[in-house]
Amino acid sequence: MSHKSLDTEKIETSSDLRKKIKDFEEELSKTKYNKRTQHHVGLVKAKIAKLKEKEEKRAKGKGKTTGYSLKKTGDATVVMLGFPSVGKSTLLNKLTNAESKVAAYEFTTLEVIPGMMEYNGAKIQIFDIPGIVTGAASGKGRGKEVLSVIRGADLIIVMVDAQKPKQAEILANEVYESGIRLNQKKPDVKITKKPFGGVGVAKTVKLKLLDDQTIKDMAKELGLINADLLIRSEINADQLIDVIEANKVYIPGLVVMNKADLVEKEKLEKIKKDTKADICISAQNDSDFEKVKALIFQRLGLIRIYLKEVNKEPDLKDPLIMREGCTVRDICVKLHRDFLNKFRFARVWGKTARFPGQTIRRLDKVLHDRDIFEIHLG
Repeated sequence: MSHKSLDTEKIETSSDLRKKIKDFEEELSKTKYNKRTQHHVGLVKAKIAKLKEKEEKRAKGKGKTTGYSLKKTGDATVVMLGFPSVGKSTLLNKLTNAESKVAAYEFTTLEVIPGMMEYNGAKIQIFDIPGIVTGAASGKGRGKEVLSVIRGADLIIVMVDAQKPKQAEILANEVYESGIRLNQKKPDVKITKKPFGGVGVAKTVKLKLLDDQTIKDMAKELGLINADLLIRSEINADQLIDVIEANKVYIPGLVVMNKADLVEKEKLEKIKKDTKADICISAQNDSDFEKVKALIFQRLGLIRIYLKEVNKEPDLKDPLIMREGCTVRDICVKLHRDFLNKFRFARVWGKTARFPGQTIRRLDKVLHDRDIFEIHLG
C-alpha cells in the first residue's frame, strides 16, 4: 500500500502532525492483522511512533512548564495514580503516617504528598499525586507533569472507583501513552549500531508475530539505518518500537479497586475479573489494609536478609531489605563499599543454604527471603 499522501518528511505545524497521526490510526483500526498484513501494520505503527516523537519534541521546544518532583528516601518508592476523588488520600493516610488533605470534592490534592509505610522491616515511601483526567498523557489537566512523576517510581498503585470500573482501562491507556509499560518485562533485544551495512537481524527464538523484512523496514522508518539486532525473546511490533526508541520504563503495578462496599458482591466479583484488579477495598471503612501492604511488599519484589555477626545471634528485628534475585555481591556493596574487596566468604542459613551455616564463596550466589547472612572479611 502507498503512503505518498501521508509522507512524514514535510511537516510544518503541530496540527499537521496530529492530523497525520489520526489518519494513520484510522488506517490501523480498519486493517485486520494477519500474516499478509503484518508488514503493513508494522510499518504504519513505526510511522505513528515517529510522528509522535516529532510532536513531543515540538511541544518541549515551546518552553518549560512547572512539574512535580519526588524526594526519594527509604527502601522503595510507590506512587498512587487515579482519577480525582477516587480515595488516594484516604488510603495513603491509612497506610502511612502522611497527612494528605481529604475532602469530598475533586482536585483536593494539588501537590505531591509523601508518606512512609513500614512493613516487614522495610521503609516504603508512598506518594499521593494529583488526580489525572482522560487525556492526561496528551497534556490535559497538567497530565504530562503528573505522569512524568511516576516514571521514577518502583511501583505504581492504580486506584479505581468500583462504581466507575472503566477508569481502569482509561488509566492503563494514559500510562501506556506516557511511555510507561506497566507489569511488562523489557524485551530481550540487543541493538549494536555500526557504521555501514544496513540492518541485520539475528534471533535465538522463532518469532510468531514479525518477520525479518518487517523488522528491518520498521527499524529504518524509526531512523535505525545501520545496526545489528539480536532478538532473544518473542516481540510484537509495539515492543520492537519501544526497544528502538529506548525511552520507555518498565514498572510493576498494583490495581486497587476502592469503594467496594458501595457495589453488590456479585457485581464486584465480575468487575474485579474484568478489570484484573488485584484487590478490592473500602479505604473509608478500614478494610484489608494489611493485605494491601503485603501486596505492595510482594509486587516490589522485596526480601529480608537477616545479618549475623560472628559468634553472635542474628538480628531478626531489623533486616537488610534487598530485591529478589540479589546476590552476595549486592549485599556487600549495600553494607559498605570496601566489603567487596575484603570479602573472603559468607556463612548462610535459610532457603539458600543446603545445610545450616553453609560456607558461600561465590559473589554471584543468589540469596532468598529470610536468609541469615554472616560475612567474613580479610
